[in-house]
Amino acid sequence: MIAIKLDGKPTTAAGDSLSRYAQDLYRRPGMTLVGVVELRHVERTQPAPDEDKELAVKLRITALEIANPEQEDTLRDAQRALYLHRNAQGTLDESGDIELADRTLKMTGGMLHAIEAARYEVAVRGWAEHARRALAVNGSTANELRAELRKLAEGLELVLRGEDGASS
Repeated sequence: MIAIKLDGKPTTAAGDSLSRYAQDLYRRPGMTLVGVVELRHVERTQPAPDEDKELAVKLRITALEIANPEQEDTLRDAQRALYLHRNAQGTLDESGDIELADRTLKMTGGMLHAIEAARYEVAVRGWAEHARRALAVNGSTANELRAELRKLAEGLELVLRGEDGASS
């Protein structure tokens, strides 16, 4: 496991974005700010083989913009969309039908674009796994590999058209 550490000092520009909230943050412990952040890699720690330390990467906040109260919901929607994309789960059955997990459907909040993003995520993962399984078969002929590649291409095309089932 590689540890992620934040450098204690943001860049001047990022610090300026926060400074206008200093009094409110001081007066209201536990206050939450919503913002957009840019992080830059600034240091890598690679211990010697005989040291009992973990690998680490240090990041610095290089850009930061804090939302005003009217903008917070928009940024939270963006966070939910990014989280959904990173965590979409479901299955791709033998015929290529996509079934999103209940947990993923709940995360979409019924929003069509979120459902489609989750469908694509599950489909691409499923077809990538199909390709890995086909490649793992030792002794496959060129014709067998072509057939698997054709099935993969057809399955991905059907997903793009909004159809789940893949042709054989």
